[in-house]
Amino acid sequence: MKICRFLFLISLIGAFGNTAQAVELCGNLKQGEIVFGNAGTGNEVYFNGEKIFTDDKGNFLLAWGRDESNKQSLAIKNANGKTDNYELEISPTKWNVQNIKGVPPRKVSPSDADLAAINKENKLLKKALKAKTSDTFWRGGFIYPVEGRISGEFGGQRIMNNVPKNPHRGMDIAAKEGTEVKAAADGVVVLAYPNLFYSGNLIVIDHGFGLQTIYAHLSQINVKLNDKIKQGDVIGLVGKTGRATGPHLHFGASLRDVRFNPQSLLDMNSNLQKCFTL
Repeated sequence: MKICRFLFLISLIGAFGNTAQAVELCGNLKQGEIVFGNAGTGNEVYFNGEKIFTDDKGNFLLAWGRDESNKQSLAIKNANGKTDNYELEISPTKWNVQNIKGVPPRKVSPSDADLAAINKENKLLKKALKAKTSDTFWRGGFIYPVEGRISGEFGGQRIMNNVPKNPHRGMDIAAKEGTEVKAAADGVVVLAYPNLFYSGNLIVIDHGFGLQTIYAHLSQINVKLNDKIKQGDVIGLVGKTGRATGPHLHFGASLRDVRFNPQSLLDMNSNLQKCFTL
């Protein structure tokens, strides 16, 4: 199992966690990435005008979607009311395009009845991705939920049966049907739902600070709503339910309802070596 663990308390907080109003970011300022930040203790952090969670050491998380604009704003407000404003320049990412054949026609051009099922699925997922708590499960790091070949990358646009579809919002990991799927990190189950149109059997786990991971196309769900999960717990089995042409796990990630590349979570340990001060 490939393992990627954050080194928050040792390498980051010890290095700059108590520097007043100093802002440190670790990671890549690119579309589809998640970045770890520290603003020092006792300061408030605002991202694009929205106040976001910080922990007791001033740590926070930022993420950018596939098509994020290149200018983002970050503001740090101290206890005396002084605010420092920063402009972040987000670099573009070149995305891949996949041409997939053999998808059932109703999964490409759904009927009115299917559209109702799709709308239901979208509402369930949207609600799950709205979870925002001050929990800090994410500080324990993330592991690959299953071993296998990466058969689909985040951000790639899929052309299904010659019909262009929306860009892919996760990464696909090919594995045998019935392979155990493990929780990528500690957290709480905010969605465990069977037989959805696109996702099939679906699980969403909340890791705090508005960060969730998504597990789709499962053949079996082993958890239920509000279960507390430990990293490595078997939460389900690989399948090909929903819109899938073969057995694989669709693994997704979202921060404050922004879908980003889950590979960035798994790469966070190395990204924590790429720190800079604003």
